[in-house]
Amino acid sequence: MAKLIKPKDYHNVLGTQGNTEKAIKLVKDMFQANLSAQLSLLRVTAPIVVMSGTGLNDDLNGTERPVKFPIKDMNEMTAEVVHSLAKWKRLKLYELKEKVGRGIYTDMNALRPDEELDNIHSIYVDQWDWERIIYPEQRSVCFLKKIVKRIYEAIKVTENSLYIEFPKIEPIFPDDIFFIHSEELLQLYPDKKAKEREELITKEKKAVFIIGIGGKLSNGEIHDNRSADYDDWISKNEEGYNGLNGDLLLWNPILKQSFEISSMGIRVDENSLKRQLKERNEEYKEKLYFHDMLLRGKLPLTIGGGIGQSRLCMLLLRKAHIGEIQSCVWPVEMRRECMRYGIELA
Repeated sequence: MAKLIKPKDYHNVLGTQGNTEKAIKLVKDMFQANLSAQLSLLRVTAPIVVMSGTGLNDDLNGTERPVKFPIKDMNEMTAEVVHSLAKWKRLKLYELKEKVGRGIYTDMNALRPDEELDNIHSIYVDQWDWERIIYPEQRSVCFLKKIVKRIYEAIKVTENSLYIEFPKIEPIFPDDIFFIHSEELLQLYPDKKAKEREELITKEKKAVFIIGIGGKLSNGEIHDNRSADYDDWISKNEEGYNGLNGDLLLWNPILKQSFEISSMGIRVDENSLKRQLKERNEEYKEKLYFHDMLLRGKLPLTIGGGIGQSRLCMLLLRKAHIGEIQSCVWPVEMRRECMRYGIELA
């Protein structure tokens, strides 16, 4: 409860719950249509479970526990609810035999029971997971920035369309997104912790993409943890820094804090996968199904990421809690406290 932010004089700018539901549908329909057009993506159906032991599930920060269960009609083999589809999408592109420059997106629904529940974290995660095939020469920070700009444009178009339907929600984000590497951010605020640095730069710029998440910085620390087997955070880019991935952050005017909308990046190739697994002492994963396929050169080179659906709706609709967008379970004390401050959880 100490983490619950209770904005002073908060109110639902959309008025009724009915208007909120209409606005949620508009945001989701509009954004995914724009995302698909910007990145040339085909919509596919996603799994909610994968088999344990295949290496397909996302380890996130490496400590979160997946929800597991035995399957009676499969000799009690264990399956687990997905954390995300970072690796599954790459296998799907291999199966679809898609061409370079084309990709897929899907509605990903996941359970993350180890999340600490607050205004922006829920055990239920819904996001647009997307993946696109690239050429070897596109494994660069220049190309990463190009894709980020297209995603940001899709957000801006959605924001403007929302304003037409609901004039009380005026556009607030700048025309252009600001790029900075996590090492540059460290040098800018050397006496601040990583999350504090994010807050400061996002408050100033309003829309920021921080490059290089997962690799060691000059102070020997990492900006934030990343699994070793999907984003490439160890390769040197043309700007001389480690990392071909990053986080898209927008300033939340209701919570008055930095707000992560997307984590994305150019994916590991055979060389960077080996180096990153070694860095994390996870060489044992090389024998897993996904990792073996990648190391044998079977999978396409890709760029991909996830974009939070409830988070984007929460931000654009000026909501104080993600529970105003999605239906989930919350502590009784949190529900009571939210009600006192005019925050109605679904």
